[in-house]
Amino acid sequence: MNQTLTPRRKGLAVIAAFEAKGDQAGLSKALTEALDNGLTISEAKEALSQLYAYTGFPRSLNALGTLQKVLAARKAEGINDNPGKDADPLPEDYDALKQGTAVQTQLTGKPFEYSFVPATDYYLKAHLFGDIFARNNLTFADREIVTVSAISALQGCEPQLIAHVSGARNMGVTDDELRALPSLLEEKVGHEEAERLRGALSVVLDN
Repeated sequence: MNQTLTPRRKGLAVIAAFEAKGDQAGLSKALTEALDNGLTISEAKEALSQLYAYTGFPRSLNALGTLQKVLAARKAEGINDNPGKDADPLPEDYDALKQGTAVQTQLTGKPFEYSFVPATDYYLKAHLFGDIFARNNLTFADREIVTVSAISALQGCEPQLIAHVSGARNMGVTDDELRALPSLLEEKVGHEEAERLRGALSVVLDN
């Protein structure tokens, strides 16, 4: 089943799960493997940066620090990793709230309003789905692979995991790719993470 995921997306999934767990040793190993398999420096930075919106700045910054150490060690060994391409600059008239609202609607399949806390609704639309998702060095599908894998490693976030499994399909992740993720997480990260995702997939794909 893992063959339905490209080596690049496997790398994104595994580093996201280790970032969410806060497991720096596991992350270091996963980053090394992902870079060996063609993940660019830009893509790794972007994935770990995006996750601050889901796992918090402490885990994101720790993970970026681990990436920095891995890259320095590889450079000292004479390994020149592909820097990749940074995100294109946004136009001066870019409207993050407008664009983010459209992206969030695509993800959820319908207009979304968190009227209970309007400020949080704004942060989700304008910053997460407007500012962050606008950075085009990862695709929307890539970002949902990252998000689903990370939330699989978080206890007590099953409602959000189910929502993002559904959203990943809306963003172009195939059902075969989603079904391949649990066995990948089982092999590389842990049984608990894999089972959590299997449960979410059962809710979304089997009902």
